[in-house]
Amino acid sequence: MGSLNVQCVFTRHLHRILNSKGVTLHDAFLVRNFHLSRRDFVQTHEGTHYGSTIDKDEIEKFNKLANNWWSENGEMKALHAMNQLRVPFIRDTLVPEKSITSSPLKGLRILDAGSGGGFLSEPLARLGATVVGVDASEKNHRVAKLHSSHDSSLEKYLTYINCEIEDLLPKEKGSFHAVVASEILEHVADTETFVRACSDLVMPDGSLFFTTLNKTNLSYALSIVAAERLLKIVPVGTHDWSKFIDPLDLQDLLDKYDCSTRQVHGMFYNLLTNRWDWIRDTSINYMLHAVKRTPDS
Repeated sequence: MGSLNVQCVFTRHLHRILNSKGVTLHDAFLVRNFHLSRRDFVQTHEGTHYGSTIDKDEIEKFNKLANNWWSENGEMKALHAMNQLRVPFIRDTLVPEKSITSSPLKGLRILDAGSGGGFLSEPLARLGATVVGVDASEKNHRVAKLHSSHDSSLEKYLTYINCEIEDLLPKEKGSFHAVVASEILEHVADTETFVRACSDLVMPDGSLFFTTLNKTNLSYALSIVAAERLLKIVPVGTHDWSKFIDPLDLQDLLDKYDCSTRQVHGMFYNLLTNRWDWIRDTSINYMLHAVKRTPDS
């Protein structure tokens, strides 16, 4: 399906949803602009913290959601379903040769940055990777450890650490074959610091994987107005549109820190079937794969 067709379908459905609630797209975008202008004022006059990627408001938000991580039909339903795309994509990108082994990622160290409750870390570990899941929320950390403890086969493959990603740099710089940052970029306080840390932690020729939301009017309308406020798919306040990032801007950041983008794919979530599919259009959700350049490249 082409980009224009996808946007037309999304917009048509969104109009129906908004109209049923007595809201127009124009009204929705006015709300967005109000929130953005207020945020800009707060940042300018109250100061912005640099050198850390932790946003205390985001940590508190996810602390409140911690007990819902493993409820596959709850507020994390769409994230659970996203494994249908991201796990095979990571596996096939890191090990492109078809293999009959049940542990195709054996011998690879993978960092899951912003691991939450662990439902991406666990399937990667079950594929044989040695996975380190890092999350700044202590409650998320406890939930992830508790859940993995029920499967003894994960014990030697999976480790969770409650810290900022930058805290790993003194001992782990350049030590990972891959860094995965899935649905976390839109929640950090300093995107550039976070991307730089990801780049520093992966080894030369290693891979970086990101899934996040594009910064478009359509992504605001669907992920915040529709998903949070109208359909209640995710809790109100989950997303902050000002933190969304255009894939071209993310590519520029990666290039600045010695990483070359190899693939960018749009992603579409079908609420009715609870299924994600790849699409060409990247105006809402997308997945990006980049590779750390070697010193002589």
